[in-house]
Amino acid sequence: MTLSRTVQRTVLTAALLSASALAVPSSAQAAPLPPACQEALLETLDKFPVVDFTVPDKAQNTLLAEVLGLSEADQAAFTEKACAAWNTWATTNGQAVATDLDTRYRNAAGPVCNKFAKSSLATIKKYAPNVPAGTRELEKLAKKVWMNSMEKLAAEATNADCRTAYNGAKAGW
Repeated sequence: MTLSRTVQRTVLTAALLSASALAVPSSAQAAPLPPACQEALLETLDKFPVVDFTVPDKAQNTLLAEVLGLSEADQAAFTEKACAAWNTWATTNGQAVATDLDTRYRNAAGPVCNKFAKSSLATIKKYAPNVPAGTRELEKLAKKVWMNSMEKLAAEATNADCRTAYNGAKAGW
């Protein structure tokens, strides 16, 4: 797997599946992640095997910067219990989520920014209610990362279609 694909899948996990902070811990993190969170970091990406769904480079970078900028207070959401609940859910639902993302992505109108924003948000809205209650603090973090990222992407977009797509997605799920 190339670094670019790894980053893309990291951002996919971060943005879509209520575990944004699991994907890339901040370099300023004071304490090591609990074992279940380490497992999530190493294995979650493989549980969502998308084929067509693509995160545009600019969105990848923006989402990743948001995740890397999480405060220590935000990082407190990384608990053994929350990460274990996430791991179980991701194992059970990963293929269905990936299939849904791929289908929505293929069916969305271009450009890529619109395909990404629309398919991401539709899949999030479909699956977020089924993510275990034990991951709600991680979900709050994911929503924060998503909203901040979409706001920045909309503000920086030079393409009107992308600006509209990101503005439409920034409210989140």
